[in-house]
Amino acid sequence: MTEPTLGQRLAAFAADTPADALPDEVVASVRARVLDIIGLCVAAYPLPTSQAALAYVTEQGGRGQASVVGLAERVPAALAAFANGVLAHSLDYDDTHLPSVLHPSASVVPAALAAAELAGASGRETVAAIAVGLEVCVRLGMAGYDRTVGNSVFFEHGQHATSICGTLGGAVAAARLLRLDAGSTLDALGVAASMAAGLIESNRNGGTVKRIHCGWAAHSAVSAALLARHGVTGPPTVLEGRFGFFQAFLRGEFDADEVVRGLDTDWAVPGIFFKPYPANHFTHAAIDAAIALRERGLPIDQIDSITLGVPSPVIRTIGQPIERKRAPQTGYEAQFSGPYAVAAGLCGGGGLGVGLADFTDDLAREPVRRALMAKVEVVPDERCDAIFPNQFPAVLRVVTRDGREWTEAVLANRGGPQRPLSEAELAVKFHHNTAAGLPAQIAAQIEEEVHRLDQAPDVRQLTSLITCERATDAAPVAPSR
Repeated sequence: MTEPTLGQRLAAFAADTPADALPDEVVASVRARVLDIIGLCVAAYPLPTSQAALAYVTEQGGRGQASVVGLAERVPAALAAFANGVLAHSLDYDDTHLPSVLHPSASVVPAALAAAELAGASGRETVAAIAVGLEVCVRLGMAGYDRTVGNSVFFEHGQHATSICGTLGGAVAAARLLRLDAGSTLDALGVAASMAAGLIESNRNGGTVKRIHCGWAAHSAVSAALLARHGVTGPPTVLEGRFGFFQAFLRGEFDADEVVRGLDTDWAVPGIFFKPYPANHFTHAAIDAAIALRERGLPIDQIDSITLGVPSPVIRTIGQPIERKRAPQTGYEAQFSGPYAVAAGLCGGGGLGVGLADFTDDLAREPVRRALMAKVEVVPDERCDAIFPNQFPAVLRVVTRDGREWTEAVLANRGGPQRPLSEAELAVKFHHNTAAGLPAQIAAQIEEEVHRLDQAPDVRQLTSLITCERATDAAPVAPSR
């Protein structure tokens, strides 16, 4: 008997795993991620890039099939997935899997919600589809993680693993909700692989294109599933074939065991890290360290020098080119700046310590923060290198004018399994994200619907709430660009 291909094994897992067989912690984790993504979509609505995406969607026309955050009218399912995916990832506040260093929910959840609404799927099936989609996304990301160098091969090639793997994870989630069997799910996977894309040069040198990556991934995911339903097929060797996914993206450097080991028994979903701060995840330990030093009494007006020690591979994202990282021009650029993370933590902020209101264009150019950023050196740290990328640690050393040295090491990220966010903290994040965009009553209803999502007969009760009219008496808290 011929050994099944990697794609066949993933497709069978995605299509055939019984919804009632999901571990309780997986179900709870999926519900929390749906709530997180909806909150992020609401918070990102005011961004010009969000408005551009929504304008693009509305001018396409088409049948009303699925809901978009902030739009009164429903739109075609693939376009709904696109719009919500753009909003979900735009604030760099969405969850992260380590050590693959990808953000699974921002593609998979919007794709699944759109497909579920189109198909009239139950909440239980929606939860199951999101669970298998996240799992497939993470496993493909891990297949491209090189343990010998401690980094993602996708990342080394300048590729955005988040949107690339998210396209395939979203596709199997959508296929399940469209009730495709394992064979057609494999076709959806095969079609999606030809649509996966994303480059991360904008992390280094500007541009807002990264904000649409998860939207395009979600759009491609739903499109691939629909095409498979109509009979478009893909190769069974789409992943490991000579001209397949791993060859095309990773030049054949992949670990097949990461794709299938413990499939259906060892779930990665509950261990995906939630983000407490709306910035690139590489900056979070720097924020925590700066907050800790401020709470210890560090006088910021007496600082002489600041050294931020981080894992060597992250320097190119948050510390290079250093001149630009010390002088971000926008709130969006500040989200990828190690020096700004330190300044934000030292100055104090909202949310769970540093919030959306701390990443505006004005604050990126504010004199006190600019003066602090000018003093920050971003350097490799051996202790951090030994931990990365299982965590994104940081060691912050500050010297004050009186010669004292203040040091704070943060070696485990807040929001991960070692320092999880509580349900109450996740609720604070959600309500903070929706405060400027939704009436409190509607936000509370969304929270209630998500908490019982796996018991809902139809997902449309939830999705109908995300289209409600936005609050008009509160200023946006999101960065203006």
